[in-house]
Amino acid sequence: MKVGIDSYCFHRYFGEVYGHQTPPPYQMTVFDFIDFAQGLNVDGVSLESCFFPAYDNAFFGDLKARLDEGGLDRVYAWGHPDGLEAGRNEAAFQDMLKSIEYAVQIGAPVMRICASSFSFRLEPHAPQMEKLVPWLKEAAKVAESYGVKLAAENHIDYTSSEWLELLNRVDSPYLGLNLDTGNFLRMLDDPVEGARKLADRVYATHIKDLKPARGVNAGEWYFFSSTPVGDGLVDNQKLAQILHDAGYQGFLAVETDSLHPDYENQEHWAVEKSVWELKRIARSVK
Repeated sequence: MKVGIDSYCFHRYFGEVYGHQTPPPYQMTVFDFIDFAQGLNVDGVSLESCFFPAYDNAFFGDLKARLDEGGLDRVYAWGHPDGLEAGRNEAAFQDMLKSIEYAVQIGAPVMRICASSFSFRLEPHAPQMEKLVPWLKEAAKVAESYGVKLAAENHIDYTSSEWLELLNRVDSPYLGLNLDTGNFLRMLDDPVEGARKLADRVYATHIKDLKPARGVNAGEWYFFSSTPVGDGLVDNQKLAQILHDAGYQGFLAVETDSLHPDYENQEHWAVEKSVWELKRIARSVK
C-alpha cells in the first residue's frame, strides 16, 4: 500500500490557528509542504485547496509540474471547513462543481469533498440527506464528464450507516468516500466497523489517530485530539488491512488536526512518526 500526507496537518502554518492554539513560528506555502513530503519519501499528497494562494492557470500549472517532477500521487481536497453545509450553501455547491476543473488541472484523479461538518451534526439528518442527494447526483455526473472521482469525507457529520445510505442513494461510481479513520470515533461510531461497511466505496483516506484530551469539554470536536499514528485509540493496522482486502487503490494519507496537548506544536515530528508507522503498516498488510 502507498503512504502519503494531507496538507491539513500544517493548518497552523497555513494561517488557520484554532482558538486554543498558539501561532506558529513561520508560515508555509504549498510548495514548502511538498518539499517536506518529498523529504519523507512518501507516495502521495492530499492538498487542501483552502490554503492555495490562487486558483488560476499559472498556479495550477506550477503545482502540477512540481507534483509530476516528484512523482507524487495527488488528491485535490475541497470543502474545509463546512463544505456544502448539509445542503444549505448553494454557492458552495457551485464552487465545488467548478473545483472539479481545478482537480483536472493538477492531474488529480480524486477530489475530496465535504457535504457537511461537526457544526450541523446535531440537527435532523433526514432533511439534510434530501437536499444533499440530488446535489451529489449532479456533482457525480459532472465529475464523470471530467473523469474525476469524488470522495466525500465523513467529516464528524454522519455515522457510517448514514454514509452508506447516502452513497447508495446517489448510486454512482463517481462518488465514494474519503475515509477519515478518526472522525467516526468522534461520532462515537466504531471506525473498524465503519470501514467494514464502506471499504469498497473508499477512494481516499485521512489516517488519523486520536485520544481524549484532559480538560477539554467532551462536547468539543477536538475532545478526541490527534496523536501520531500508533499512539492513540484507533486501530489503523486493522483499518489498513480492511482497505487492502477491499482492493483500495489510493494512498494512506496521514492527517492531524488539533494535536493532543502531549504533542502540542509538534506537527513536523508527529507527521514524521505517523509516516514511519504507516510505512510499517503498509509493509505488513497482505
